[in-house]
Parts: sequence; structure tokens; C-alpha cells
Amino acid sequence: MNQQEKVYSNPIAKDFLPTTRKEMDKLGWKQCDVILISGDTYIDSPFIGVATVGRILERLGYKVGIIGQPDVKSGKDITRLGEPRLYWGVSGGSIDSMVSNYTATKKFRNNDDYTPGGKNNKRPDRATMVYCNLIRQHFKNTVPLVLGGIEASLRRVTHYDFWTNKLKKPILFDSKADALIYGMGEHAIRELTEAMDRGEDWRKVRGVCYISKEPVPEYHQLPSHKECLEDKEKYIDLFDFFYDNNDPKGAKGLCEPVDTRYSIQNPPSPYLSEEEMDAVSALPFTRELHPFHQPEGKVKCLETIKFSIMTHQGCWGECNFCAIGVHQGRTIRTRSEKSIVQEATDFTKYKDFKGIISDLGGPTANMYGYECAKKEDFGTCDHQRCVDSKHICGSMKPDHSRVINLMKEVREIPGIRKAFVASGIRYDLINRDKRQGYSYLKELVQHHISGQMKVAPEHTQQHVLDLMGKPGKNTLIEFKKLYDQLNKDMGKKQFLTYYLIAAHPGCTEDDMHELKRFTTKELKINPEQAQVFIPTPGTYSAVIYYTEMDPITRKKVFVEKDIKRKEKQKAIIQEAIKHKGYQSGFAS
Repeated sequence: MNQQEKVYSNPIAKDFLPTTRKEMDKLGWKQCDVILISGDTYIDSPFIGVATVGRILERLGYKVGIIGQPDVKSGKDITRLGEPRLYWGVSGGSIDSMVSNYTATKKFRNNDDYTPGGKNNKRPDRATMVYCNLIRQHFKNTVPLVLGGIEASLRRVTHYDFWTNKLKKPILFDSKADALIYGMGEHAIRELTEAMDRGEDWRKVRGVCYISKEPVPEYHQLPSHKECLEDKEKYIDLFDFFYDNNDPKGAKGLCEPVDTRYSIQNPPSPYLSEEEMDAVSALPFTRELHPFHQPEGKVKCLETIKFSIMTHQGCWGECNFCAIGVHQGRTIRTRSEKSIVQEATDFTKYKDFKGIISDLGGPTANMYGYECAKKEDFGTCDHQRCVDSKHICGSMKPDHSRVINLMKEVREIPGIRKAFVASGIRYDLINRDKRQGYSYLKELVQHHISGQMKVAPEHTQQHVLDLMGKPGKNTLIEFKKLYDQLNKDMGKKQFLTYYLIAAHPGCTEDDMHELKRFTTKELKINPEQAQVFIPTPGTYSAVIYYTEMDPITRKKVFVEKDIKRKEKQKAIIQEAIKHKGYQSGFAS
């Protein structure tokens, strides 16, 4: 008996979705209905997209197999479950493969937190397209290929690709896949699968993209891919339509001419209700690495996600460099307190649980439990942001009361020693909530952080913050005074740490020197954490980087594109400059 056969004596292995033929035989399956391919190793966790999709389909009665990080140089992995009856589901993984593989200065990353052993040797560049080619290489005239995950979702229309410095076609064209499910996709995956199972046309399913020989007249007609190549303002127009049509309440479909065909994006699928959010969270995840992968080593991300709780989906912060709003949506969908408390209680049944919840939060932790009433009824506004660099919309009324009560409930569960809030926190929302903001911060300081609290001002120069969509430095100063006073009153020595970005569009070396001055004089720190901006698809910041224009005014914007000068901007904030000249070689 070899090593891989031995690990199947693990008593929880039967609870995983199958990833080998032996597991299929044990279940009595001759064929999977759906096979999911991922750029991540197979961790059965609600934080892993393909695992969640697999569990949703399993609950609907479908036979689902998962192949994590298949070998792309042979057919040994991609063929081990055979061919599915309905379709292949293909994802690049939890992180965009190009962001996972390369730094902002295009140096290869040696580590991958989603790969056993931690070495970055199993996630190919442009993983989604590579896996599609791998399938078609080994299965001729196979069943449809359906793309999903953040890598595909952000590339569903013409997009700027930083790594080639070019505009690329929608990923369906380059991957030659049949369909793409964008966003979170819980409803879309069910409707598409059921339509395929019944032999019906799935091209009407909301939340789906496909290629057509004919346009859809009632959809928004986007500038063509060719027009975008020839005119950067046309590309801004395209992105504006793309960005403004992501909310299921009011969005229309999109139709983009690409060569002689059309890229069709159906309107977004409906968001999950609270009850549906609870149901997905209650699916029978093992929260473990599949035994098939265990001989290769531990997976670092599991240390964080195993005992973490996602309280909600979506973010209306609209930072221009962040793609969460486009992928998850700009409307908050919240789980019930009962569901979250039950999940935390279930943690105490695990033998390796030490009483510590790694994170109780979401994309932005303090957006749990409230939303704009207008947005819930009519969807997001096209040209009015909930929050930007100067103000919070008057219709958005931050209210931390529900999340305060949730935190209290969780930490009172027998067996819970600490429930950390490690997700991002918007300090401007704490400042704005005059009724409960102080109480929320007090709860965090007293019970839910340890030693330090991370915030993300990113910069301090107003013209850079305007292009980032981040609040002004006075908001940060006001928050820091409140935080420091609370720690002083409680007799705690806890500090703020700051995420900062160098070389964002609009940022010059002079701006970085001013940022350095501010952090030293006003924040009383010498920052150690800074990153060079990466223009990722699906973000306004990437649009600005490519076009060198403000997308609103269409005026020219300075954009640093030289790698060494980008590194120099980062070095300024980290005090890595010698007296006479710059020393290169700083990793991002």
C-alpha cells in the first residue's frame, strides 16, 4: 500500500467531495455530473470558492468532483476523474494567478499560501486559460467549459493586462470556454446546472456571460474591442458601463463587439437573502485539506481560514484599486446572528480548536448589519458613490449596533477565548457613527485585537486620495486621537499599523516624501509596510494607469510606469535611500 492509499484511512476523508477515482468507486459513482478545477489545492472550506460551489451542487443532488492544482505538463491529474456528464467548472483559484505569481515590479513570488508546502510551483500563469487548454488537450469535443472565480470574473469584458501592458479581449475568447459565471454566482451556478441537466438553453441565466454571433439589442451596446484599442476614452466609456451594471436591482445586460462576434453579459444574478446566506454557511464543510494533498505538506492559508467566520458579503467602500465591489457587489448581504453564533459554537467541537477565532468579519468588518435603504430598493447609484475621498453619502447611515451585539454574543460562547477582528475596518465609518462608533471601537480595543490594529489610509496627499477613492488625512487624525485615548483610558499599549501604497496613479516622489513626513510627524511612526500599486483588472485605478486620464474629468494624470522609480517611491517611505542616490533591489 503506497502513501497516498494510506492517508485514506483518515476518518473524515469520506466527508470530502471526491478528488480521486478510488473515492468515486467508494461512492458507487461511474461518472461525475460536474468536475471543478482550481488553481488552489483542495481545501474544503467556505472561504474557498470551488469548495462552496461543490457543496451547493452536492446539496442539489449532483455528483461533484474537485481537482485542485492539476499538473499542467501531463494528463495524470486532469483525467483522473474521467469526463463529467454536464460540464467542467474552471477557476484560477481564490487569488488571481498573475497577482499570486508576480510582485508589482514583476518579480516571481516564491511562495503560495494556497499550495501544500508553500512553494509556488503549482499555479500556472493565467491559470484559467491553461486549465481550459489542458482539458481540451485530453478530452476532444468535450462537454462545456464554464469559467468562474475572481480571475475570470474581472476579465469578462475588454480589460487592461498589466503584465503585457495591453488591452486584452474578454477571457471567454482567449480561453475558448463556453460560459462564464461572474460575481459570487450562487444562484447562477444552480440555474445554469439545472438548465444543462434538463437540456434547456442556459444562455438566459442571469449572472452568465457567453459569446454570440448576434448582438442582444436590448442590452447596453458597449464600445467594441477594436474601438478601445484605438481610443483610450472609448475604453473608459466601456469600463463605466461595466462598473455601473453590477447590481441586480437595476443593471442591464452588456453587449460588446469583439472581432466578428459579441461578448454577452447577462444582468447580474440576484443577491442571496439572509436565509440563503445562512444556508450556504451551514453546508457540511470539513474545513480541512483533502488527504490526497496532505503528503505534500501543510497549506499556510488554512492557518487563517480554518477558524475564521465570514459575517457578510459585499463592500461599498469603492476604493479604486480594489476589485471587491465589482466581484462581490456594492450591497451588503448579511448572515444572521444565529447562524454566526452556531458556526462559532461548532468550532469548539474540533480537536485542534484552541478557543481562538482568527477573524470575525468580511471584506470590511464594520459594514455588517446595515445598508442604504434606497440601495436595497433600487440598487446602487450610477454616478453617486456611498463614500469617496471627501464625504459619505447622506443616505448611508453607519450603524454599528448590530455588529457590537454580535461580537458580544460570540465571545460569550463557552470555549471561545478570543474572537479577533482581522478584516479591514473603515475608520471613517466609525467617525461618522456618532451613536455607536465610539462603542464599537471600544469593543474592538478591549476584546477583539491584540497588540495592534491595522488600518488602510494608503496615502495622505489629497489629489492621490481622490484618485484612490480613500478618505482624507484629517479623518485618520481624528480616528487616531480616539483610538489612542481609548487605549490610554484602558491602560492598554496597543498600536495602529498602516497599509500604504506607493506609485499609485497621480503619486510622485514628492508625494511620497510628504507621506513620509506625515507618518513621522503626525503618526509618530517609521512605516515598515508599504506596497507598490498593482493595476488589476476590474478596477478604476487600472483604467487610470493604462489611459493616464482621470476617468471623470478625462484630464491627464501622472502615472509612474518605470519599475525602478516605482521601487524608489516605496523606498522613500521605508527610509531605504542612501544619502547619495538610490539602491535598487527592494521587493514589493
